[in-house]
Amino acid sequence: MAGILVFAELQGGAFATGSLGLLEEAERLGQALGEPVHALVCGDVDGSQAAALGRHGATVVHVAAGGGYGLAQPIVDAVATLQAAESFRYLLFGASIAASDAAAGAAVRLDAGLVIDAVELAADGGELVTRRAGLGDSVLAHCAFTTPVGVVVVRANAFAAAEDRSGPDAELRTFAPEFRTFSTAARISGHEEAEQSGVDIGEADVLVGGGRGLGKAENFALCEALAAALGGAVAATRAVVDAGWYPYSSQVGQTGKMVSPRCYIAVGISGAIQHKVGMQSSGLIVAINKDANAPIFDFADFGVVGDLHAIVPKLTELVKARG
Repeated sequence: MAGILVFAELQGGAFATGSLGLLEEAERLGQALGEPVHALVCGDVDGSQAAALGRHGATVVHVAAGGGYGLAQPIVDAVATLQAAESFRYLLFGASIAASDAAAGAAVRLDAGLVIDAVELAADGGELVTRRAGLGDSVLAHCAFTTPVGVVVVRANAFAAAEDRSGPDAELRTFAPEFRTFSTAARISGHEEAEQSGVDIGEADVLVGGGRGLGKAENFALCEALAAALGGAVAATRAVVDAGWYPYSSQVGQTGKMVSPRCYIAVGISGAIQHKVGMQSSGLIVAINKDANAPIFDFADFGVVGDLHAIVPKLTELVKARG
């Protein structure tokens, strides 16, 4: 068995950004393991659009013919058909509802090991080793496979896709999956988007995250002002969400969202591991905290030790002055 297969999920006619980031991470992993990286696309897609996955690391893109891929089971059939022909060593999926369900179904069908909620992928001794939060989010556990085939579901937004990435187009191969009768028995009758207010923190280029160090809910106005000046959005830790200071839709971390903005400014955040796993892939991390020994400084690119109530307003003022 050889090779890494990444499920490249289509959402609204375009590839999910998480799938593109996962492909790029798979390319890095494949180089470390000496394994080629292929992509699987299920659904109607333009040939040039599929071939462009080569820019994100895929050498070959397999396009599954047929329909009904909005549900998980037909995707499982496509994966199983392709696996029978190609014998991939590892299969990587994002964390959407359909992809997660398909990954679980594929693991059962292939009698493969399954790791869910992975936040890191690494090569160790010629094998894939994942890292995921465990023991009540208090540690990052290393998980490997004892089976010939390994299936991994990565945390949403765990890996950010590079912008304007260049590279050769991938080779396209179309195949017809062997669908099981029960796989095509269900149909999607409708689809409704969830209502959202404000900016989706998973898509923001700049995030200003607030923690317990803000002191009270009203002080989130400091984060909001700075985020507005930077053209970004506001994020929050689980502690402040649980306290009712800020809505759950803004929560970053193990039980919230995984984010990978260009810049993450942590205001009054200690840096507990359950928050770290949600934002550690940010391009630039800036921490503002009065405690010089706060764990956040261990992985921040820049740290400011001092009173956030004085520092943040001044930073906002300077950003506004620069226009």
